[in-house]
Amino acid sequence: MGSVWDRTAEFLSDNLGSLLPIALLAIFVPSTISANLSGLQQNATPGTAMVLGLGVFVLAMISFWGQLAVTALAIDPAQGHQASRVATRRFPAALLLMIVMVVVVVALMIPVGVMLAVGGVDMTSLQGSAMPDIPPSVAVWVFLYFMVILVLAIWVFARLAVVIPSVVGDRLAIGAIARSWRLTRGVALKIVGVLILYAIVSIVANLAATTAFGAVMYLVAGRGEEGISLASVLTTIVGGAVSTGFTVLGTAFLAKLYIALLARHEAAAAA
Repeated sequence: MGSVWDRTAEFLSDNLGSLLPIALLAIFVPSTISANLSGLQQNATPGTAMVLGLGVFVLAMISFWGQLAVTALAIDPAQGHQASRVATRRFPAALLLMIVMVVVVVALMIPVGVMLAVGGVDMTSLQGSAMPDIPPSVAVWVFLYFMVILVLAIWVFARLAVVIPSVVGDRLAIGAIARSWRLTRGVALKIVGVLILYAIVSIVANLAATTAFGAVMYLVAGRGEEGISLASVLTTIVGGAVSTGFTVLGTAFLAKLYIALLARHEAAAAA
């Protein structure tokens, strides 16, 4: 993993000129605008909230495309500006893969609904903001189920760590799941450790940036009204900058990890 981090750092420093436009236009700008649109949704009418939600979704797709472009560039830095074309060509396959994975996650939540319904919880109360009255016995089972799912999710996420690089590098779609599963065999625990460390550092950095800067800006400019203000806009810009940096770093690392695992797999097959 140390060598992968070294290659990631080298890639970022050597290709800053090609990465910067992608990071700014396809990740930073969409994520910052999306954060402000989400703030506007809080006090918007249902129709306006739906339009804003659609805007947030479109911006998320642009950011996803940007991550594909960073992945393509990290896999083959020689292609330079052609990485954007690779990202465009592989976007449908990557989106299909994401939809399948989201469907699986939603399916895993079905047992929670079943447990709540069997326990006599009023399912209509879940639509509100108030916490529904859940019997202690049902709450215990729901908690245990989430703990099991959380452990499995961390393990599966590690095994699927290079699924997007497989979509880009191997020109796969759903088959990228099996490809990533094979490549990460034997190194899942190391990947789990790296991912947990990355998550902790990125979350702490984002909280530190937005909380500290946001507190100062709210004191200076006030909170404003209608879910958005000068302070909130500036805070989302700072948070977006930090988030963009970690997104590019994480995306490039997974691409370099894919290259390292692919080389290991090919060496093992040739031996």
